[in-house]
Amino acid sequence: MIDKICNYIMEKIKSSIDNMDEERELVIEFGIKLIIGELPKIAILFIIGFLIGIGWYTVILFLLLSIYRSFVGGFHLKTHLGCMITTSILYLMPIILAKYVIITENIITHILTIIISLFSIFVIAKYAPADTENIPILSKKERKSKKVKAYISLAFLVFIILLNINPIISYMLIYGIFLEDLTTLPMVYKITNNKYGYEVYTQENLI
Repeated sequence: MIDKICNYIMEKIKSSIDNMDEERELVIEFGIKLIIGELPKIAILFIIGFLIGIGWYTVILFLLLSIYRSFVGGFHLKTHLGCMITTSILYLMPIILAKYVIITENIITHILTIIISLFSIFVIAKYAPADTENIPILSKKERKSKKVKAYISLAFLVFIILLNINPIISYMLIYGIFLEDLTTLPMVYKITNNKYGYEVYTQENLI
């Protein structure tokens, strides 16, 4: 239904604009899909968060983890329902675990932080940016830039964790980073029927 709405709006725009080039068409299409497709999912995520009493934590984790995800990448499900479920797991589960599985020992926090940092460094070095066949990242320059920014964003999140201003925030970031890292792995891509864009499009196409 959402795809049909996006396509209908896009066709109306194309019919009203003469000589629309391909680049401009892609930009407009992306904007339509963002507004019609993604924003409602985010709104639903926040509504669920507030309904179950973790609303502000949901907002905080979404803002922080989305930065990391935008550079690291990860799989995408084919349906809007599947995407909504995945989004809910990525952002709500870490908060629920952090809130109800309370760990107060600083040494454990530091050990987990080291482990997740090393795992994330491996993931970034090996797979980031983990693109998809629908939205491939074929530019070597862009891939290198996203990889560097992924390291920087990871360092920023680890810094927040170690500040330990709020144990719930620290642990929801630890769990959230771990789940995000999992979305880049080949095994998870295979389970979700995804393919890396750079593999679908041969290495010769990288520019």
